[in-house]
Amino acid sequence: MIRKKYAPYSALFELTLRCNMRCIHCGSSAGDQRTKELSTEEWMQVVNELADMGCKFVTLLGGEPFLRRDWFDISKEIISRGMKLTIISNGLLINEDTISKLKELGPHTIAISLDGGSADTHDYIRQVKGSFEKAKKTISMLRDANINTTAITTLSKINFKDLPLIREFLANKNIAWQIQIASIVGRFPKEQMLSKEEFYSAGLFVASSREKYNFNELSIMGAHCFGYHSKVLPNINVAPWKGCPAGLYTIGIQSNGGVKGCLSLSDEFIEGNIRDSSILQIWDNPSFASYNRKFKKEDLNGDCVGCKYGKTCKGGCLSVSTSVTGKSHADPYCFRLIEQSQSLK
Repeated sequence: MIRKKYAPYSALFELTLRCNMRCIHCGSSAGDQRTKELSTEEWMQVVNELADMGCKFVTLLGGEPFLRRDWFDISKEIISRGMKLTIISNGLLINEDTISKLKELGPHTIAISLDGGSADTHDYIRQVKGSFEKAKKTISMLRDANINTTAITTLSKINFKDLPLIREFLANKNIAWQIQIASIVGRFPKEQMLSKEEFYSAGLFVASSREKYNFNELSIMGAHCFGYHSKVLPNINVAPWKGCPAGLYTIGIQSNGGVKGCLSLSDEFIEGNIRDSSILQIWDNPSFASYNRKFKKEDLNGDCVGCKYGKTCKGGCLSVSTSVTGKSHADPYCFRLIEQSQSLK
């Protein structure tokens, strides 16, 4: 058997664009469902195609995935095909019945969005009064049920100051904490994006939190948008950054069947639809994810040009790069670049 160079090791499913919140930072502008969203049978087809292609991890998100009545059936199929399941939710709909179903499934983790250390901040960002208390209650319910739980915080100027409060709530509860940055996509206003100084300070916060707490007390990490190649900070990602994985070992499926290398990318990166071609055909298309599969150092833009890490880094997070600069392979939210700019002053 010939091993393929690229395989969709991890898949993200936008199960629906429908949502019961109207978050300020939502990159998908979620709210109403898309026209002609995939049926249960079509999602089952996606699950089985990916399993046959060697996929190992599937993440369900939205919108709000628990708004789909068939979320349990789809989840069960994912696990029955030997793939690990993660569900990202705002937590608003999770009740005792949901907890019971999740215990039956045994997911890899359930991730709950926690965007503030107080109701004032979280409820404002989420645009739903009482959502902060519900998110905290949901996290506690999941842990009481011994379900692996992760909190995800999307950082902006609005909640940057709340990081210590969120940490205080999560510490010593056996909960993983992922921090990512809001980018200029969807509803998020440009003026609320972190400054580079705030971004670097957030990196310092993650690093210092790791010094203050051991792994069992607080597992804290930066998402794919946090890095890169700092001379001062230790690696704060799950793994050392080796460039954008979109189309190399990750794939994103929209609720209407659109296929991208990563769901975080804008719709201009849609390269097929599962209603027109199989996932295998889309994935094996020689032009699929050419921005990564055919990347060369000459493709770097902005301040990334000439960087000694450019060949492997590929200019940082492609989604942040395109949304902030309008160009690929030029992510300005880079620890190394920020350190260099400060040293020149």
